Formats: sequence, structure tokens, C-alpha cells
Amino acid sequence: MLYRIVKRIVDIVLSAVGLIVLSPIYLLLVIAIKLDSRGPVLFKQKRVGIHKTHFKILKFRTMRIDAPKDVPTHLMKNPEQWITRVGRFLRKTSLDELPQIWNVFVGNMSIVGPRPALWNQYDLIAERDKYGANDVPVGLTGWAQINGRDELEIEVKAKLDGEYVQKMGLIMDLRCLFGTIVSVLRSDGVVEGGTGKKHSSLSGKE
Repeated sequence: MLYRIVKRIVDIVLSAVGLIVLSPIYLLLVIAIKLDSRGPVLFKQKRVGIHKTHFKILKFRTMRIDAPKDVPTHLMKNPEQWITRVGRFLRKTSLDELPQIWNVFVGNMSIVGPRPALWNQYDLIAERDKYGANDVPVGLTGWAQINGRDELEIEVKAKLDGEYVQKMGLIMDLRCLFGTIVSVLRSDGVVEGGTGKKHSSLSGKE
């Protein structure tokens, strides 16, 4: 309980600093998105937060405005046809996730935690229930994200989220943060239009 209070304070401080420091990057990305395609700059989507409550997650829009709604990318027949030119760059570098710093600031999310599922990803939500992973704050990044990301099968992803819940603390959060930096630089685990391709065991991932 004490760590969760400290975690929230850290989230507020770091997200506030992030919003200020990254404001020039936000401006550049806003301009790029507007010049590339018509539509809003931000994309809002219904996601599942702590205790399976719903909230609107924020992302920079990476798809055309006529793309299917509330459909995970891996379930689209040909996701590339919907992704904009700037969107491809944003998704590859994970810059499309930057607006979620606001979600962290207002308390919908934490910096580190299981990634929030879509409201209709019932299989993932049910699997996370087995490990108590729906009862901790969702995050910008998490243990599953640095151990496979889009490549992971639902069962493996939920189990990794469960490992995070068991080991949640300062050391685990720092491991996730540093691992995220490495993963983003390498673009690890980004698979447009596919998931469930990673069948390796969990051993050796820590």
C-alpha cells in the first residue's frame, strides 16, 4: 500500500515534468500529423483500467479517420492500408504513446504497469483475472512490453503481467523503465497485423 502511494506521487511529478519538457516535441508531432492527413491529432479509445474500470486513453492518431473502430491492429486483415505515413513512424518509435503522459498525470494510468486492454479484449481481461493483474494501475509500459510486446500470445502476456504484480516495487519498475528504453531503440516486438507469433518459454527473460 505504501509503495502504491509513493508510486502515485512519482507518477504525478514525472508526468508533469514530462509534459513540460516534451512540449516542443508535442508541437512538432501535431504539425506533422495535421500536414500528413485530415482528421484530429489525438485518438481516444476506451480502455480497461484498474479494477476493470473504463477510461479514455490518448494517443497521437496514426490511422486514417475511416479505419475500423475498437479493433486491435492484429485483428485487421491488412492494417498497413489504414496507417498514415507519419503514423508508421510514430508507431515504430512509440511516439504515438506520448499523449498518455496526460493519462498518467490525471490518474488513469501509471508510468509502469500492465498495458491497458481494449474494452472488448475479453480474453486478455479474463486471463489477467487469474493473476490479479486487473487490480493494479495500468501503465505506459510494463513487464510484458519489454518481453515481447505485440509478439506475445494472450496467455503469455497475462502471465507476464502476473509476474509484474508479484514483484511490483521500485526495482521491478526500474527494470521495466530501462528495458523499455532498450526496446524502443531497437523497435523490439512491433508486429503490425500479427500477434501470437512468440512461443518461447518465459525462462531467461528476467
